[in-house]
Amino acid sequence: MKTTTRTIRGLKGQRPIVCVTAYDALFASLADEAGADLILVGDSVGNVLLGHPSTVPVSLEVMLHHTAAVARAKPRALILADLPFGYTARSDDALAEACLLLLQESGGEAVKIEGGAAVARRCQPLIDAGIPIIGHVGLQPQKVLELGGYKRFGKNETERTSIVADAKAWQEAGAFAVLAEMLDPLFAKVLTQFLKVPLIGIGCGPDCDGQILVGPDLLGLTRGDTPSFVKRYAELGQTAIEALKAYGEDVRNRAFPKA
Repeated sequence: MKTTTRTIRGLKGQRPIVCVTAYDALFASLADEAGADLILVGDSVGNVLLGHPSTVPVSLEVMLHHTAAVARAKPRALILADLPFGYTARSDDALAEACLLLLQESGGEAVKIEGGAAVARRCQPLIDAGIPIIGHVGLQPQKVLELGGYKRFGKNETERTSIVADAKAWQEAGAFAVLAEMLDPLFAKVLTQFLKVPLIGIGCGPDCDGQILVGPDLLGLTRGDTPSFVKRYAELGQTAIEALKAYGEDVRNRAFPKA
């Protein structure tokens, strides 16, 4: 049965929601076969696959391309497309047009948007018009240039008050879930209990309504360091290197292909 926004809403208090990123049809089909509830086509494609230092350079065209690739896998999981950097700073018309393209042109089934209460209020008319949205609070990677790096949020009262207001604004705007990144785990637990919609965490501890990880990170495909909260469930990168080395040796020794 196809997972919908209603499915995701209904999982709060029932069982944790499983969310993973994918950027193409191959990985989307693997994630779907493994039983993911939600596949995020994240703008993390920029630094995970495309060699950028952050998500900032990722354009709408790139997001449309990768979302369409995931959609072609026809997953049972709900396809969540990331709104790329800069669109919440543009006009309401430009914001709406970008969301519509992610749904109509690329086959996304919901949109994830980084931002706080002000962005949530701007998105309420879009939700009212039928565009399903998940709001993204806490650490917002698209603000890395402003922040000067990545950090954990919710350690002091000022931050906690602001994040609660942001999450509440998304809920009141009609978002069917909220994604929180890099929150203090004790605060994330309280925020999860406070919200009526699911809170999906990344780097927020075990007590959220769901968890999300970057697919290549959890599979051990990412080169270099991964965030401290990531659990590497396999080391497929090293396995791939060994396979490629074996192939190279066979070619050099004329052992492949067989005559």
